[in-house]
Amino acid sequence: MFQKVKKACYIVTIACLVVSCASPKKIVYFQDSQDFETIVTDNGFEPKFKVDDVISIYVATLNPEASAPFNLAVGVSATGQSESLDYLVDKNGDIEFPVIGKISVVGLSPEELKNVLREKLSSYLKNPIINVRLRNFTVTILGEVRSPGTYPIIGEQVTILEALGLAGDLTIKGKRENVMVIRDFEGVKVYNRIDLTSKELMKSPAYYLTQNDVVYVEPNNSAVASSSLDNRTTIIISLFSLAITSTLFLIRN
Repeated sequence: MFQKVKKACYIVTIACLVVSCASPKKIVYFQDSQDFETIVTDNGFEPKFKVDDVISIYVATLNPEASAPFNLAVGVSATGQSESLDYLVDKNGDIEFPVIGKISVVGLSPEELKNVLREKLSSYLKNPIINVRLRNFTVTILGEVRSPGTYPIIGEQVTILEALGLAGDLTIKGKRENVMVIRDFEGVKVYNRIDLTSKELMKSPAYYLTQNDVVYVEPNNSAVASSSLDNRTTIIISLFSLAITSTLFLIRN
């Protein structure tokens, strides 16, 4: 009878200890990089305007009165400067610019839009200074990160590493070799997968994120096993209790 009790306890103990363990090879970033290794990348990334983007445009010249018609002021800031109106890219990919009219901007970078405006304004202004800025550059980071959410980006570019840094990095349960980047352009969804454990991630088209990209970090096998174990905890405890009760009953009888 003692052997039966021992066997029952052994089986239940093994069941409780079945938990997947993460390997260092699934956690460490840039595992294939070498000491003092130099990687040259062509950083030719430029953000491109999309439908529903919000663009700030300001035109300046030596003659403020001449450039005033091309700046739609909506008020005055606390510093006494005029605040310009932002332009929303409509569903056709256009903005309505003062005096000039419709301008197609979808697919253009900020620098390309500056050149287009400079050419169209050449009949009205001499050597205008044009400032173009994307106002709604945000990325959304979901899944196994410490602080999931939507983050505004200051500037015109952000890498996936910088974006994950904003979210507090991946948790220990995040699957580093299969991070998904979901990108939308003109209604077309593009799915890219990145392996953070390899230096090759820097060559990925999704290494630089664009506005409104969604980054999703899926749970690794350890997280899935842990979740499954949690769901079975009550059943295991009940079976364990039943086994002990049954064994004690047999011993007494």
